[in-house]
Amino acid sequence: MRLLIVEDEKRLARSLAGGLTAEGFAVDVVHDGLEGLHRAGEGAYDLVVLDIMLPGMNGYRVCAALRAAGHEVPILMLTAKDGEYDEAEGLDTGADDYLTKPFSYVVLVARIRALLRRRGRGSASPVLTVGALRMDTAARRVHLGGDEVTLTAKEFAVLEQLALRAGQVVSKADILEHVWDFAYDGDPNIVEVYVSALRRKLSAAAIRTVRGAGYRLEAL
Repeated sequence: MRLLIVEDEKRLARSLAGGLTAEGFAVDVVHDGLEGLHRAGEGAYDLVVLDIMLPGMNGYRVCAALRAAGHEVPILMLTAKDGEYDEAEGLDTGADDYLTKPFSYVVLVARIRALLRRRGRGSASPVLTVGALRMDTAARRVHLGGDEVTLTAKEFAVLEQLALRAGQVVSKADILEHVWDFAYDGDPNIVEVYVSALRRKLSAAAIRTVRGAGYRLEAL
């Protein structure tokens, strides 16, 4: 999943980006409200973490502008303010959730995952099942048959992209876009490295290469 952090406290933004990347998210960071509005308006993100006190345009206005333009991306607002009126204003402009600084990083990640589940699968279970493969996206655990399979954060993220569209071809570019960040300019064959690792841990037949098109997760 691809996240956008709009936060002008650069140390906090770097810390959040580093932690969320380690959790398996692709993360982009901007420090200005106008740039945040532009990036979020491109529609390439699964969730936006939006500070309220921003240069250029504050978070309330960014959120309101996105909603007025019809963008439904989940928005988690961050602010150093507190009080029920500030929270109400954030929610009234269209934010989906709200955290007051200082906040627990564990709570932030839990809120992000909850918003992503709500958006992507409505009230459906956060468990993805493809044949004998079972992915619990909330607990970040994978089972194949009765055995648990240990995956790194990036391996889990690549497999999740394939499992969300099981039976369909997912392009290398699509996986790069959602698992690595917007600024990634390394070798795109990094996807093949992770697909190979998943095949070793699951089964060589689990992920089929469709030449010139991408990869397809098969039921085992």
